Amino acid sequence: MNGASPSSQEFIKNHDARPSLIGMDRTELAAALSPLGIKPYRAQQIFRWIYNHGVSDFEAMTNLSKDLRNTLTEQFRLTRPGVSHHQKSADGTQKWLLVFDDRQEAECVHIPETGRGTLCISSQVGCTLTCSFCHTGTQKLVRNLSVAEIIGQIMLARDSFDEWPTPQVDRKVSNIVMMGMGEPLYNFEKVKQALLIAMDQEGLSISKRKITLSTSGVVPMIERCGKEIGVQLAISLHAVCDDLRNELVPINKKWPIKQLLAACRNYPGSRNARRITFEYVMLRGVNDSAMEARELVRLIRDIPSKVNLIPFNPWPGSVYECSTDAAIYEFNEIVNSAGITARIRQPRGRDILAACGQLKSESIHARRAGVPNQH
Repeated sequence: MNGASPSSQEFIKNHDARPSLIGMDRTELAAALSPLGIKPYRAQQIFRWIYNHGVSDFEAMTNLSKDLRNTLTEQFRLTRPGVSHHQKSADGTQKWLLVFDDRQEAECVHIPETGRGTLCISSQVGCTLTCSFCHTGTQKLVRNLSVAEIIGQIMLARDSFDEWPTPQVDRKVSNIVMMGMGEPLYNFEKVKQALLIAMDQEGLSISKRKITLSTSGVVPMIERCGKEIGVQLAISLHAVCDDLRNELVPINKKWPIKQLLAACRNYPGSRNARRITFEYVMLRGVNDSAMEARELVRLIRDIPSKVNLIPFNPWPGSVYECSTDAAIYEFNEIVNSAGITARIRQPRGRDILAACGQLKSESIHARRAGVPNQH
């Protein structure tokens, strides 16, 4: 039995105070169920029902007794985040505006690609970093997301594509990127627990090689990310000198480029098969010169890495423009010719403000203006 995400109004109306089992790892689940006399092996069965089968109703747990299912229903719930707004781009990209128990909202995006599908998920409501080219950075940080709210984004996408039980091949939700709203390393413990649940082989069973965490440069947490989570690392670099990066990515004032790249060199497990991705948004006349491309090569030459060049995605009120195709191509050629793999990321979901740097829940403003939801 697959989960189904309610609309915003239904979600709020039907909200109750029962704790949700979604978001609990194996140890927490066993501890929560123990006072009810539920043995550890039963807790492991329930874990598999939740994360491998994706059930949203205890009645679907058919190898449990009727009495136990009734007890679980009385004591707990299995609700996903609500969906306040859902949009689908002309290119197949989908964006969900999610509503949580306290009526706060965040966005996640699914990008279909040949042979795979990437889900971009959020770690915070809003963001604290104020990167000048990023739409999310214009929205103040409200709070961190909980483990349930993070893992719930993946489960909601699986609901949408009817991908339960967890498929082993031909997944529509095959790759996860922590590149949505917020800075994941400022919500490290919750992000860590959510991703460890996602990687559990008896749960969502997503390989750590298929999960990428993107950070703007919270240097002290980078080593912990490698040691304790072990996923792929992406760095939002966007500039090759501190003066410009201070403007584009203000966290650079705290941890400048030299410190950031040192942390990248020491990232646990970093090697050619597990290269660090450097993300570089292409801003016309700002950071897109041939000289800057050559400096980027010099900075990262000794780090097993690859470069994603991101054509700037416009958003209302931005002062930046996207680099010309010629400038992006030349930049790409310089990096590639130096032996560092570079690719130009094709913008996806621009027509629904779902592309990189565009997430800001514009649908919130539309709804407040009286524009009806699109489900």
